[in-house]
Amino acid sequence: VKTDDSKARKIFYTSLYHTMTAPATFCDSDGRYRGADGKIHEDPGHDTYTIFSLWDTYRAAMPLYTIFQSERYQDFINTMLTIHRQQGKLPVWHLHGCETDCMVGNPGIPPVADAIVKGMPGINYELAFEAMKVSAMRPDRGQDHRMKYGYIPCDKFNESVAYDLEYALADGAIAEAAEYMAANESDPEKTQEYIADGKYFRQRSLSYARLFDPQLRFIRGRDSRGDFRKEYSPFASRHRADDYCEGNGWQYTWLVPHDFKGLVSCFPTKQDFIDKLDSLFTVPSMIEGKETSPDISGLIGQYAHGNEPSHHILYFYTMAGQPWKTADKVRQVLATLYDDTPDGLSGNEDVGQMSAWYVLSS
Repeated sequence: VKTDDSKARKIFYTSLYHTMTAPATFCDSDGRYRGADGKIHEDPGHDTYTIFSLWDTYRAAMPLYTIFQSERYQDFINTMLTIHRQQGKLPVWHLHGCETDCMVGNPGIPPVADAIVKGMPGINYELAFEAMKVSAMRPDRGQDHRMKYGYIPCDKFNESVAYDLEYALADGAIAEAAEYMAANESDPEKTQEYIADGKYFRQRSLSYARLFDPQLRFIRGRDSRGDFRKEYSPFASRHRADDYCEGNGWQYTWLVPHDFKGLVSCFPTKQDFIDKLDSLFTVPSMIEGKETSPDISGLIGQYAHGNEPSHHILYFYTMAGQPWKTADKVRQVLATLYDDTPDGLSGNEDVGQMSAWYVLSS
């Protein structure tokens, strides 16, 4: 990069370095590795990787790899497909051959869908699509409630809103992949199957709308009877005991990047949506609750750059037709929430995600 700002140059290249520390190889010099099934496997024909912090990295780090580490990205995806075969689903947070199931949703799905819609070579697309579909249809981790009620009720499952929104986002990614598969399939019967899958997952990706409270204009917990929680504050966050995960209503109401127009339509007018988005950055930066999540950091109003659920929000202004606001806010974050000191990040690095956001945004 060319700049007269030596500090910015240090931050950029430090960030670039941080994005390259993981995923890390998890195979011996002869290609053998320990699988998710606990067995030792022979060389699969590609490097095997570990440290898939996918809830964090599907947002910016994994997409960044498709741009400048495409050969490694193929190996990442092929490793994830192998994990799927060995444990029955795509990885959630895979570490040294073990599934930790840490964090919410199906974060392994967006990176696989991304590889498909970008037409990346060296990947079995049919297997990749099957892996996404199987992972999305498992009756575990709240998905059984979602398939029964059309959303995850807060009286049935903890962190219900966070799980539901992440599942909806993953469903949207599957729908995109299904449309790509249908458009590039020569078998008429398979084409129709992909079209049907695309419609199913596209419709299911709209579950977030059932959690939108039109009176308070927040996405929030709703019980199995269809009632919203009686006691509610969008500033509240209880660590591991809430409808949200490492966040609150102010931060999670925007977690619908797969259906931007649909989210806007939840508000009376587009201007109401923009006014609400404006207020995100001007309301008090307080977090209510006795056991608040320490991950909610890097605050501008209630925008929390120090944690991943907020990382796409600044770009909503561009999608809403006001790109100058995106430019202003991105510049503010680059200049004030990153530094060239040992504590130069406004939140947990989360295996390269914070730095990947800086690289892409700068």
